[in-house]
Amino acid sequence: MLAELCTRQVAFADDLVRNIPGVRVSQALFDDLARDPEDESVAAAAEALGRTPAPAPVITRPFDYATVIAYSFDASNWQATRFGDGRSFAVWYGSLELETTVYETVFHAHRFIVDSFPGLDRDVVGERRVFDVRCEALLVDLRGRESTHPDLVSRTSYSFTQALGRYLQEQGQNGLLVKSARCRGTNAAIFNGQRLSNVRDKLFLTYRINPARDRAIVEREVGVPWLTIAPSTLA
Repeated sequence: MLAELCTRQVAFADDLVRNIPGVRVSQALFDDLARDPEDESVAAAAEALGRTPAPAPVITRPFDYATVIAYSFDASNWQATRFGDGRSFAVWYGSLELETTVYETVFHAHRFIVDSFPGLDRDVVGERRVFDVRCEALLVDLRGRESTHPDLVSRTSYSFTQALGRYLQEQGQNGLLVKSARCRGTNAAIFNGQRLSNVRDKLFLTYRINPARDRAIVEREVGVPWLTIAPSTLA
């Protein structure tokens, strides 16, 4: 069944949009723990020693995480994604449209806040950094297949899509294109990081999420609403 679903491929050569946590203004990580600037420098150097070296972390970080998880402990309960089980292989996600990345990440950010602070009636503010990343790869094209395989866009279960992701990764496929489950846009799930390159800053976003009021305000310019989303409509 999975093989029959994956018969259509497309030679993709375009940018994908990547939306991750990131601050608009760089901050000193240890200024609230050390009074002496030299102590801050020592702490920053010690922290850097624990990082996995990465020339292009926007591309490689999901693959670095998968390596650490595979050889440390089972973190599948919080690391699993739509097309990855969180244990054995990495998946890098991007979208064709900026707005699609917003709907996807607002859903996950809202879920995290509700799990941590249920019933909270105030804005929780988070900043995001958005990139354009070049992708040149032969991708499995699943767009439109959700009409006959609705589990591709299930909002409650990833069991089918995780099995599909494992199948494609074991077949040596570069990745796939699929309709978003949160909006009308298109997502890309990439299994081969070597098909990604040329990372460029696109813009910053600010999310203001109020769980009790079921409201997420997204700003491109600080203080100026750009999108207002009811997170409950994404679940």
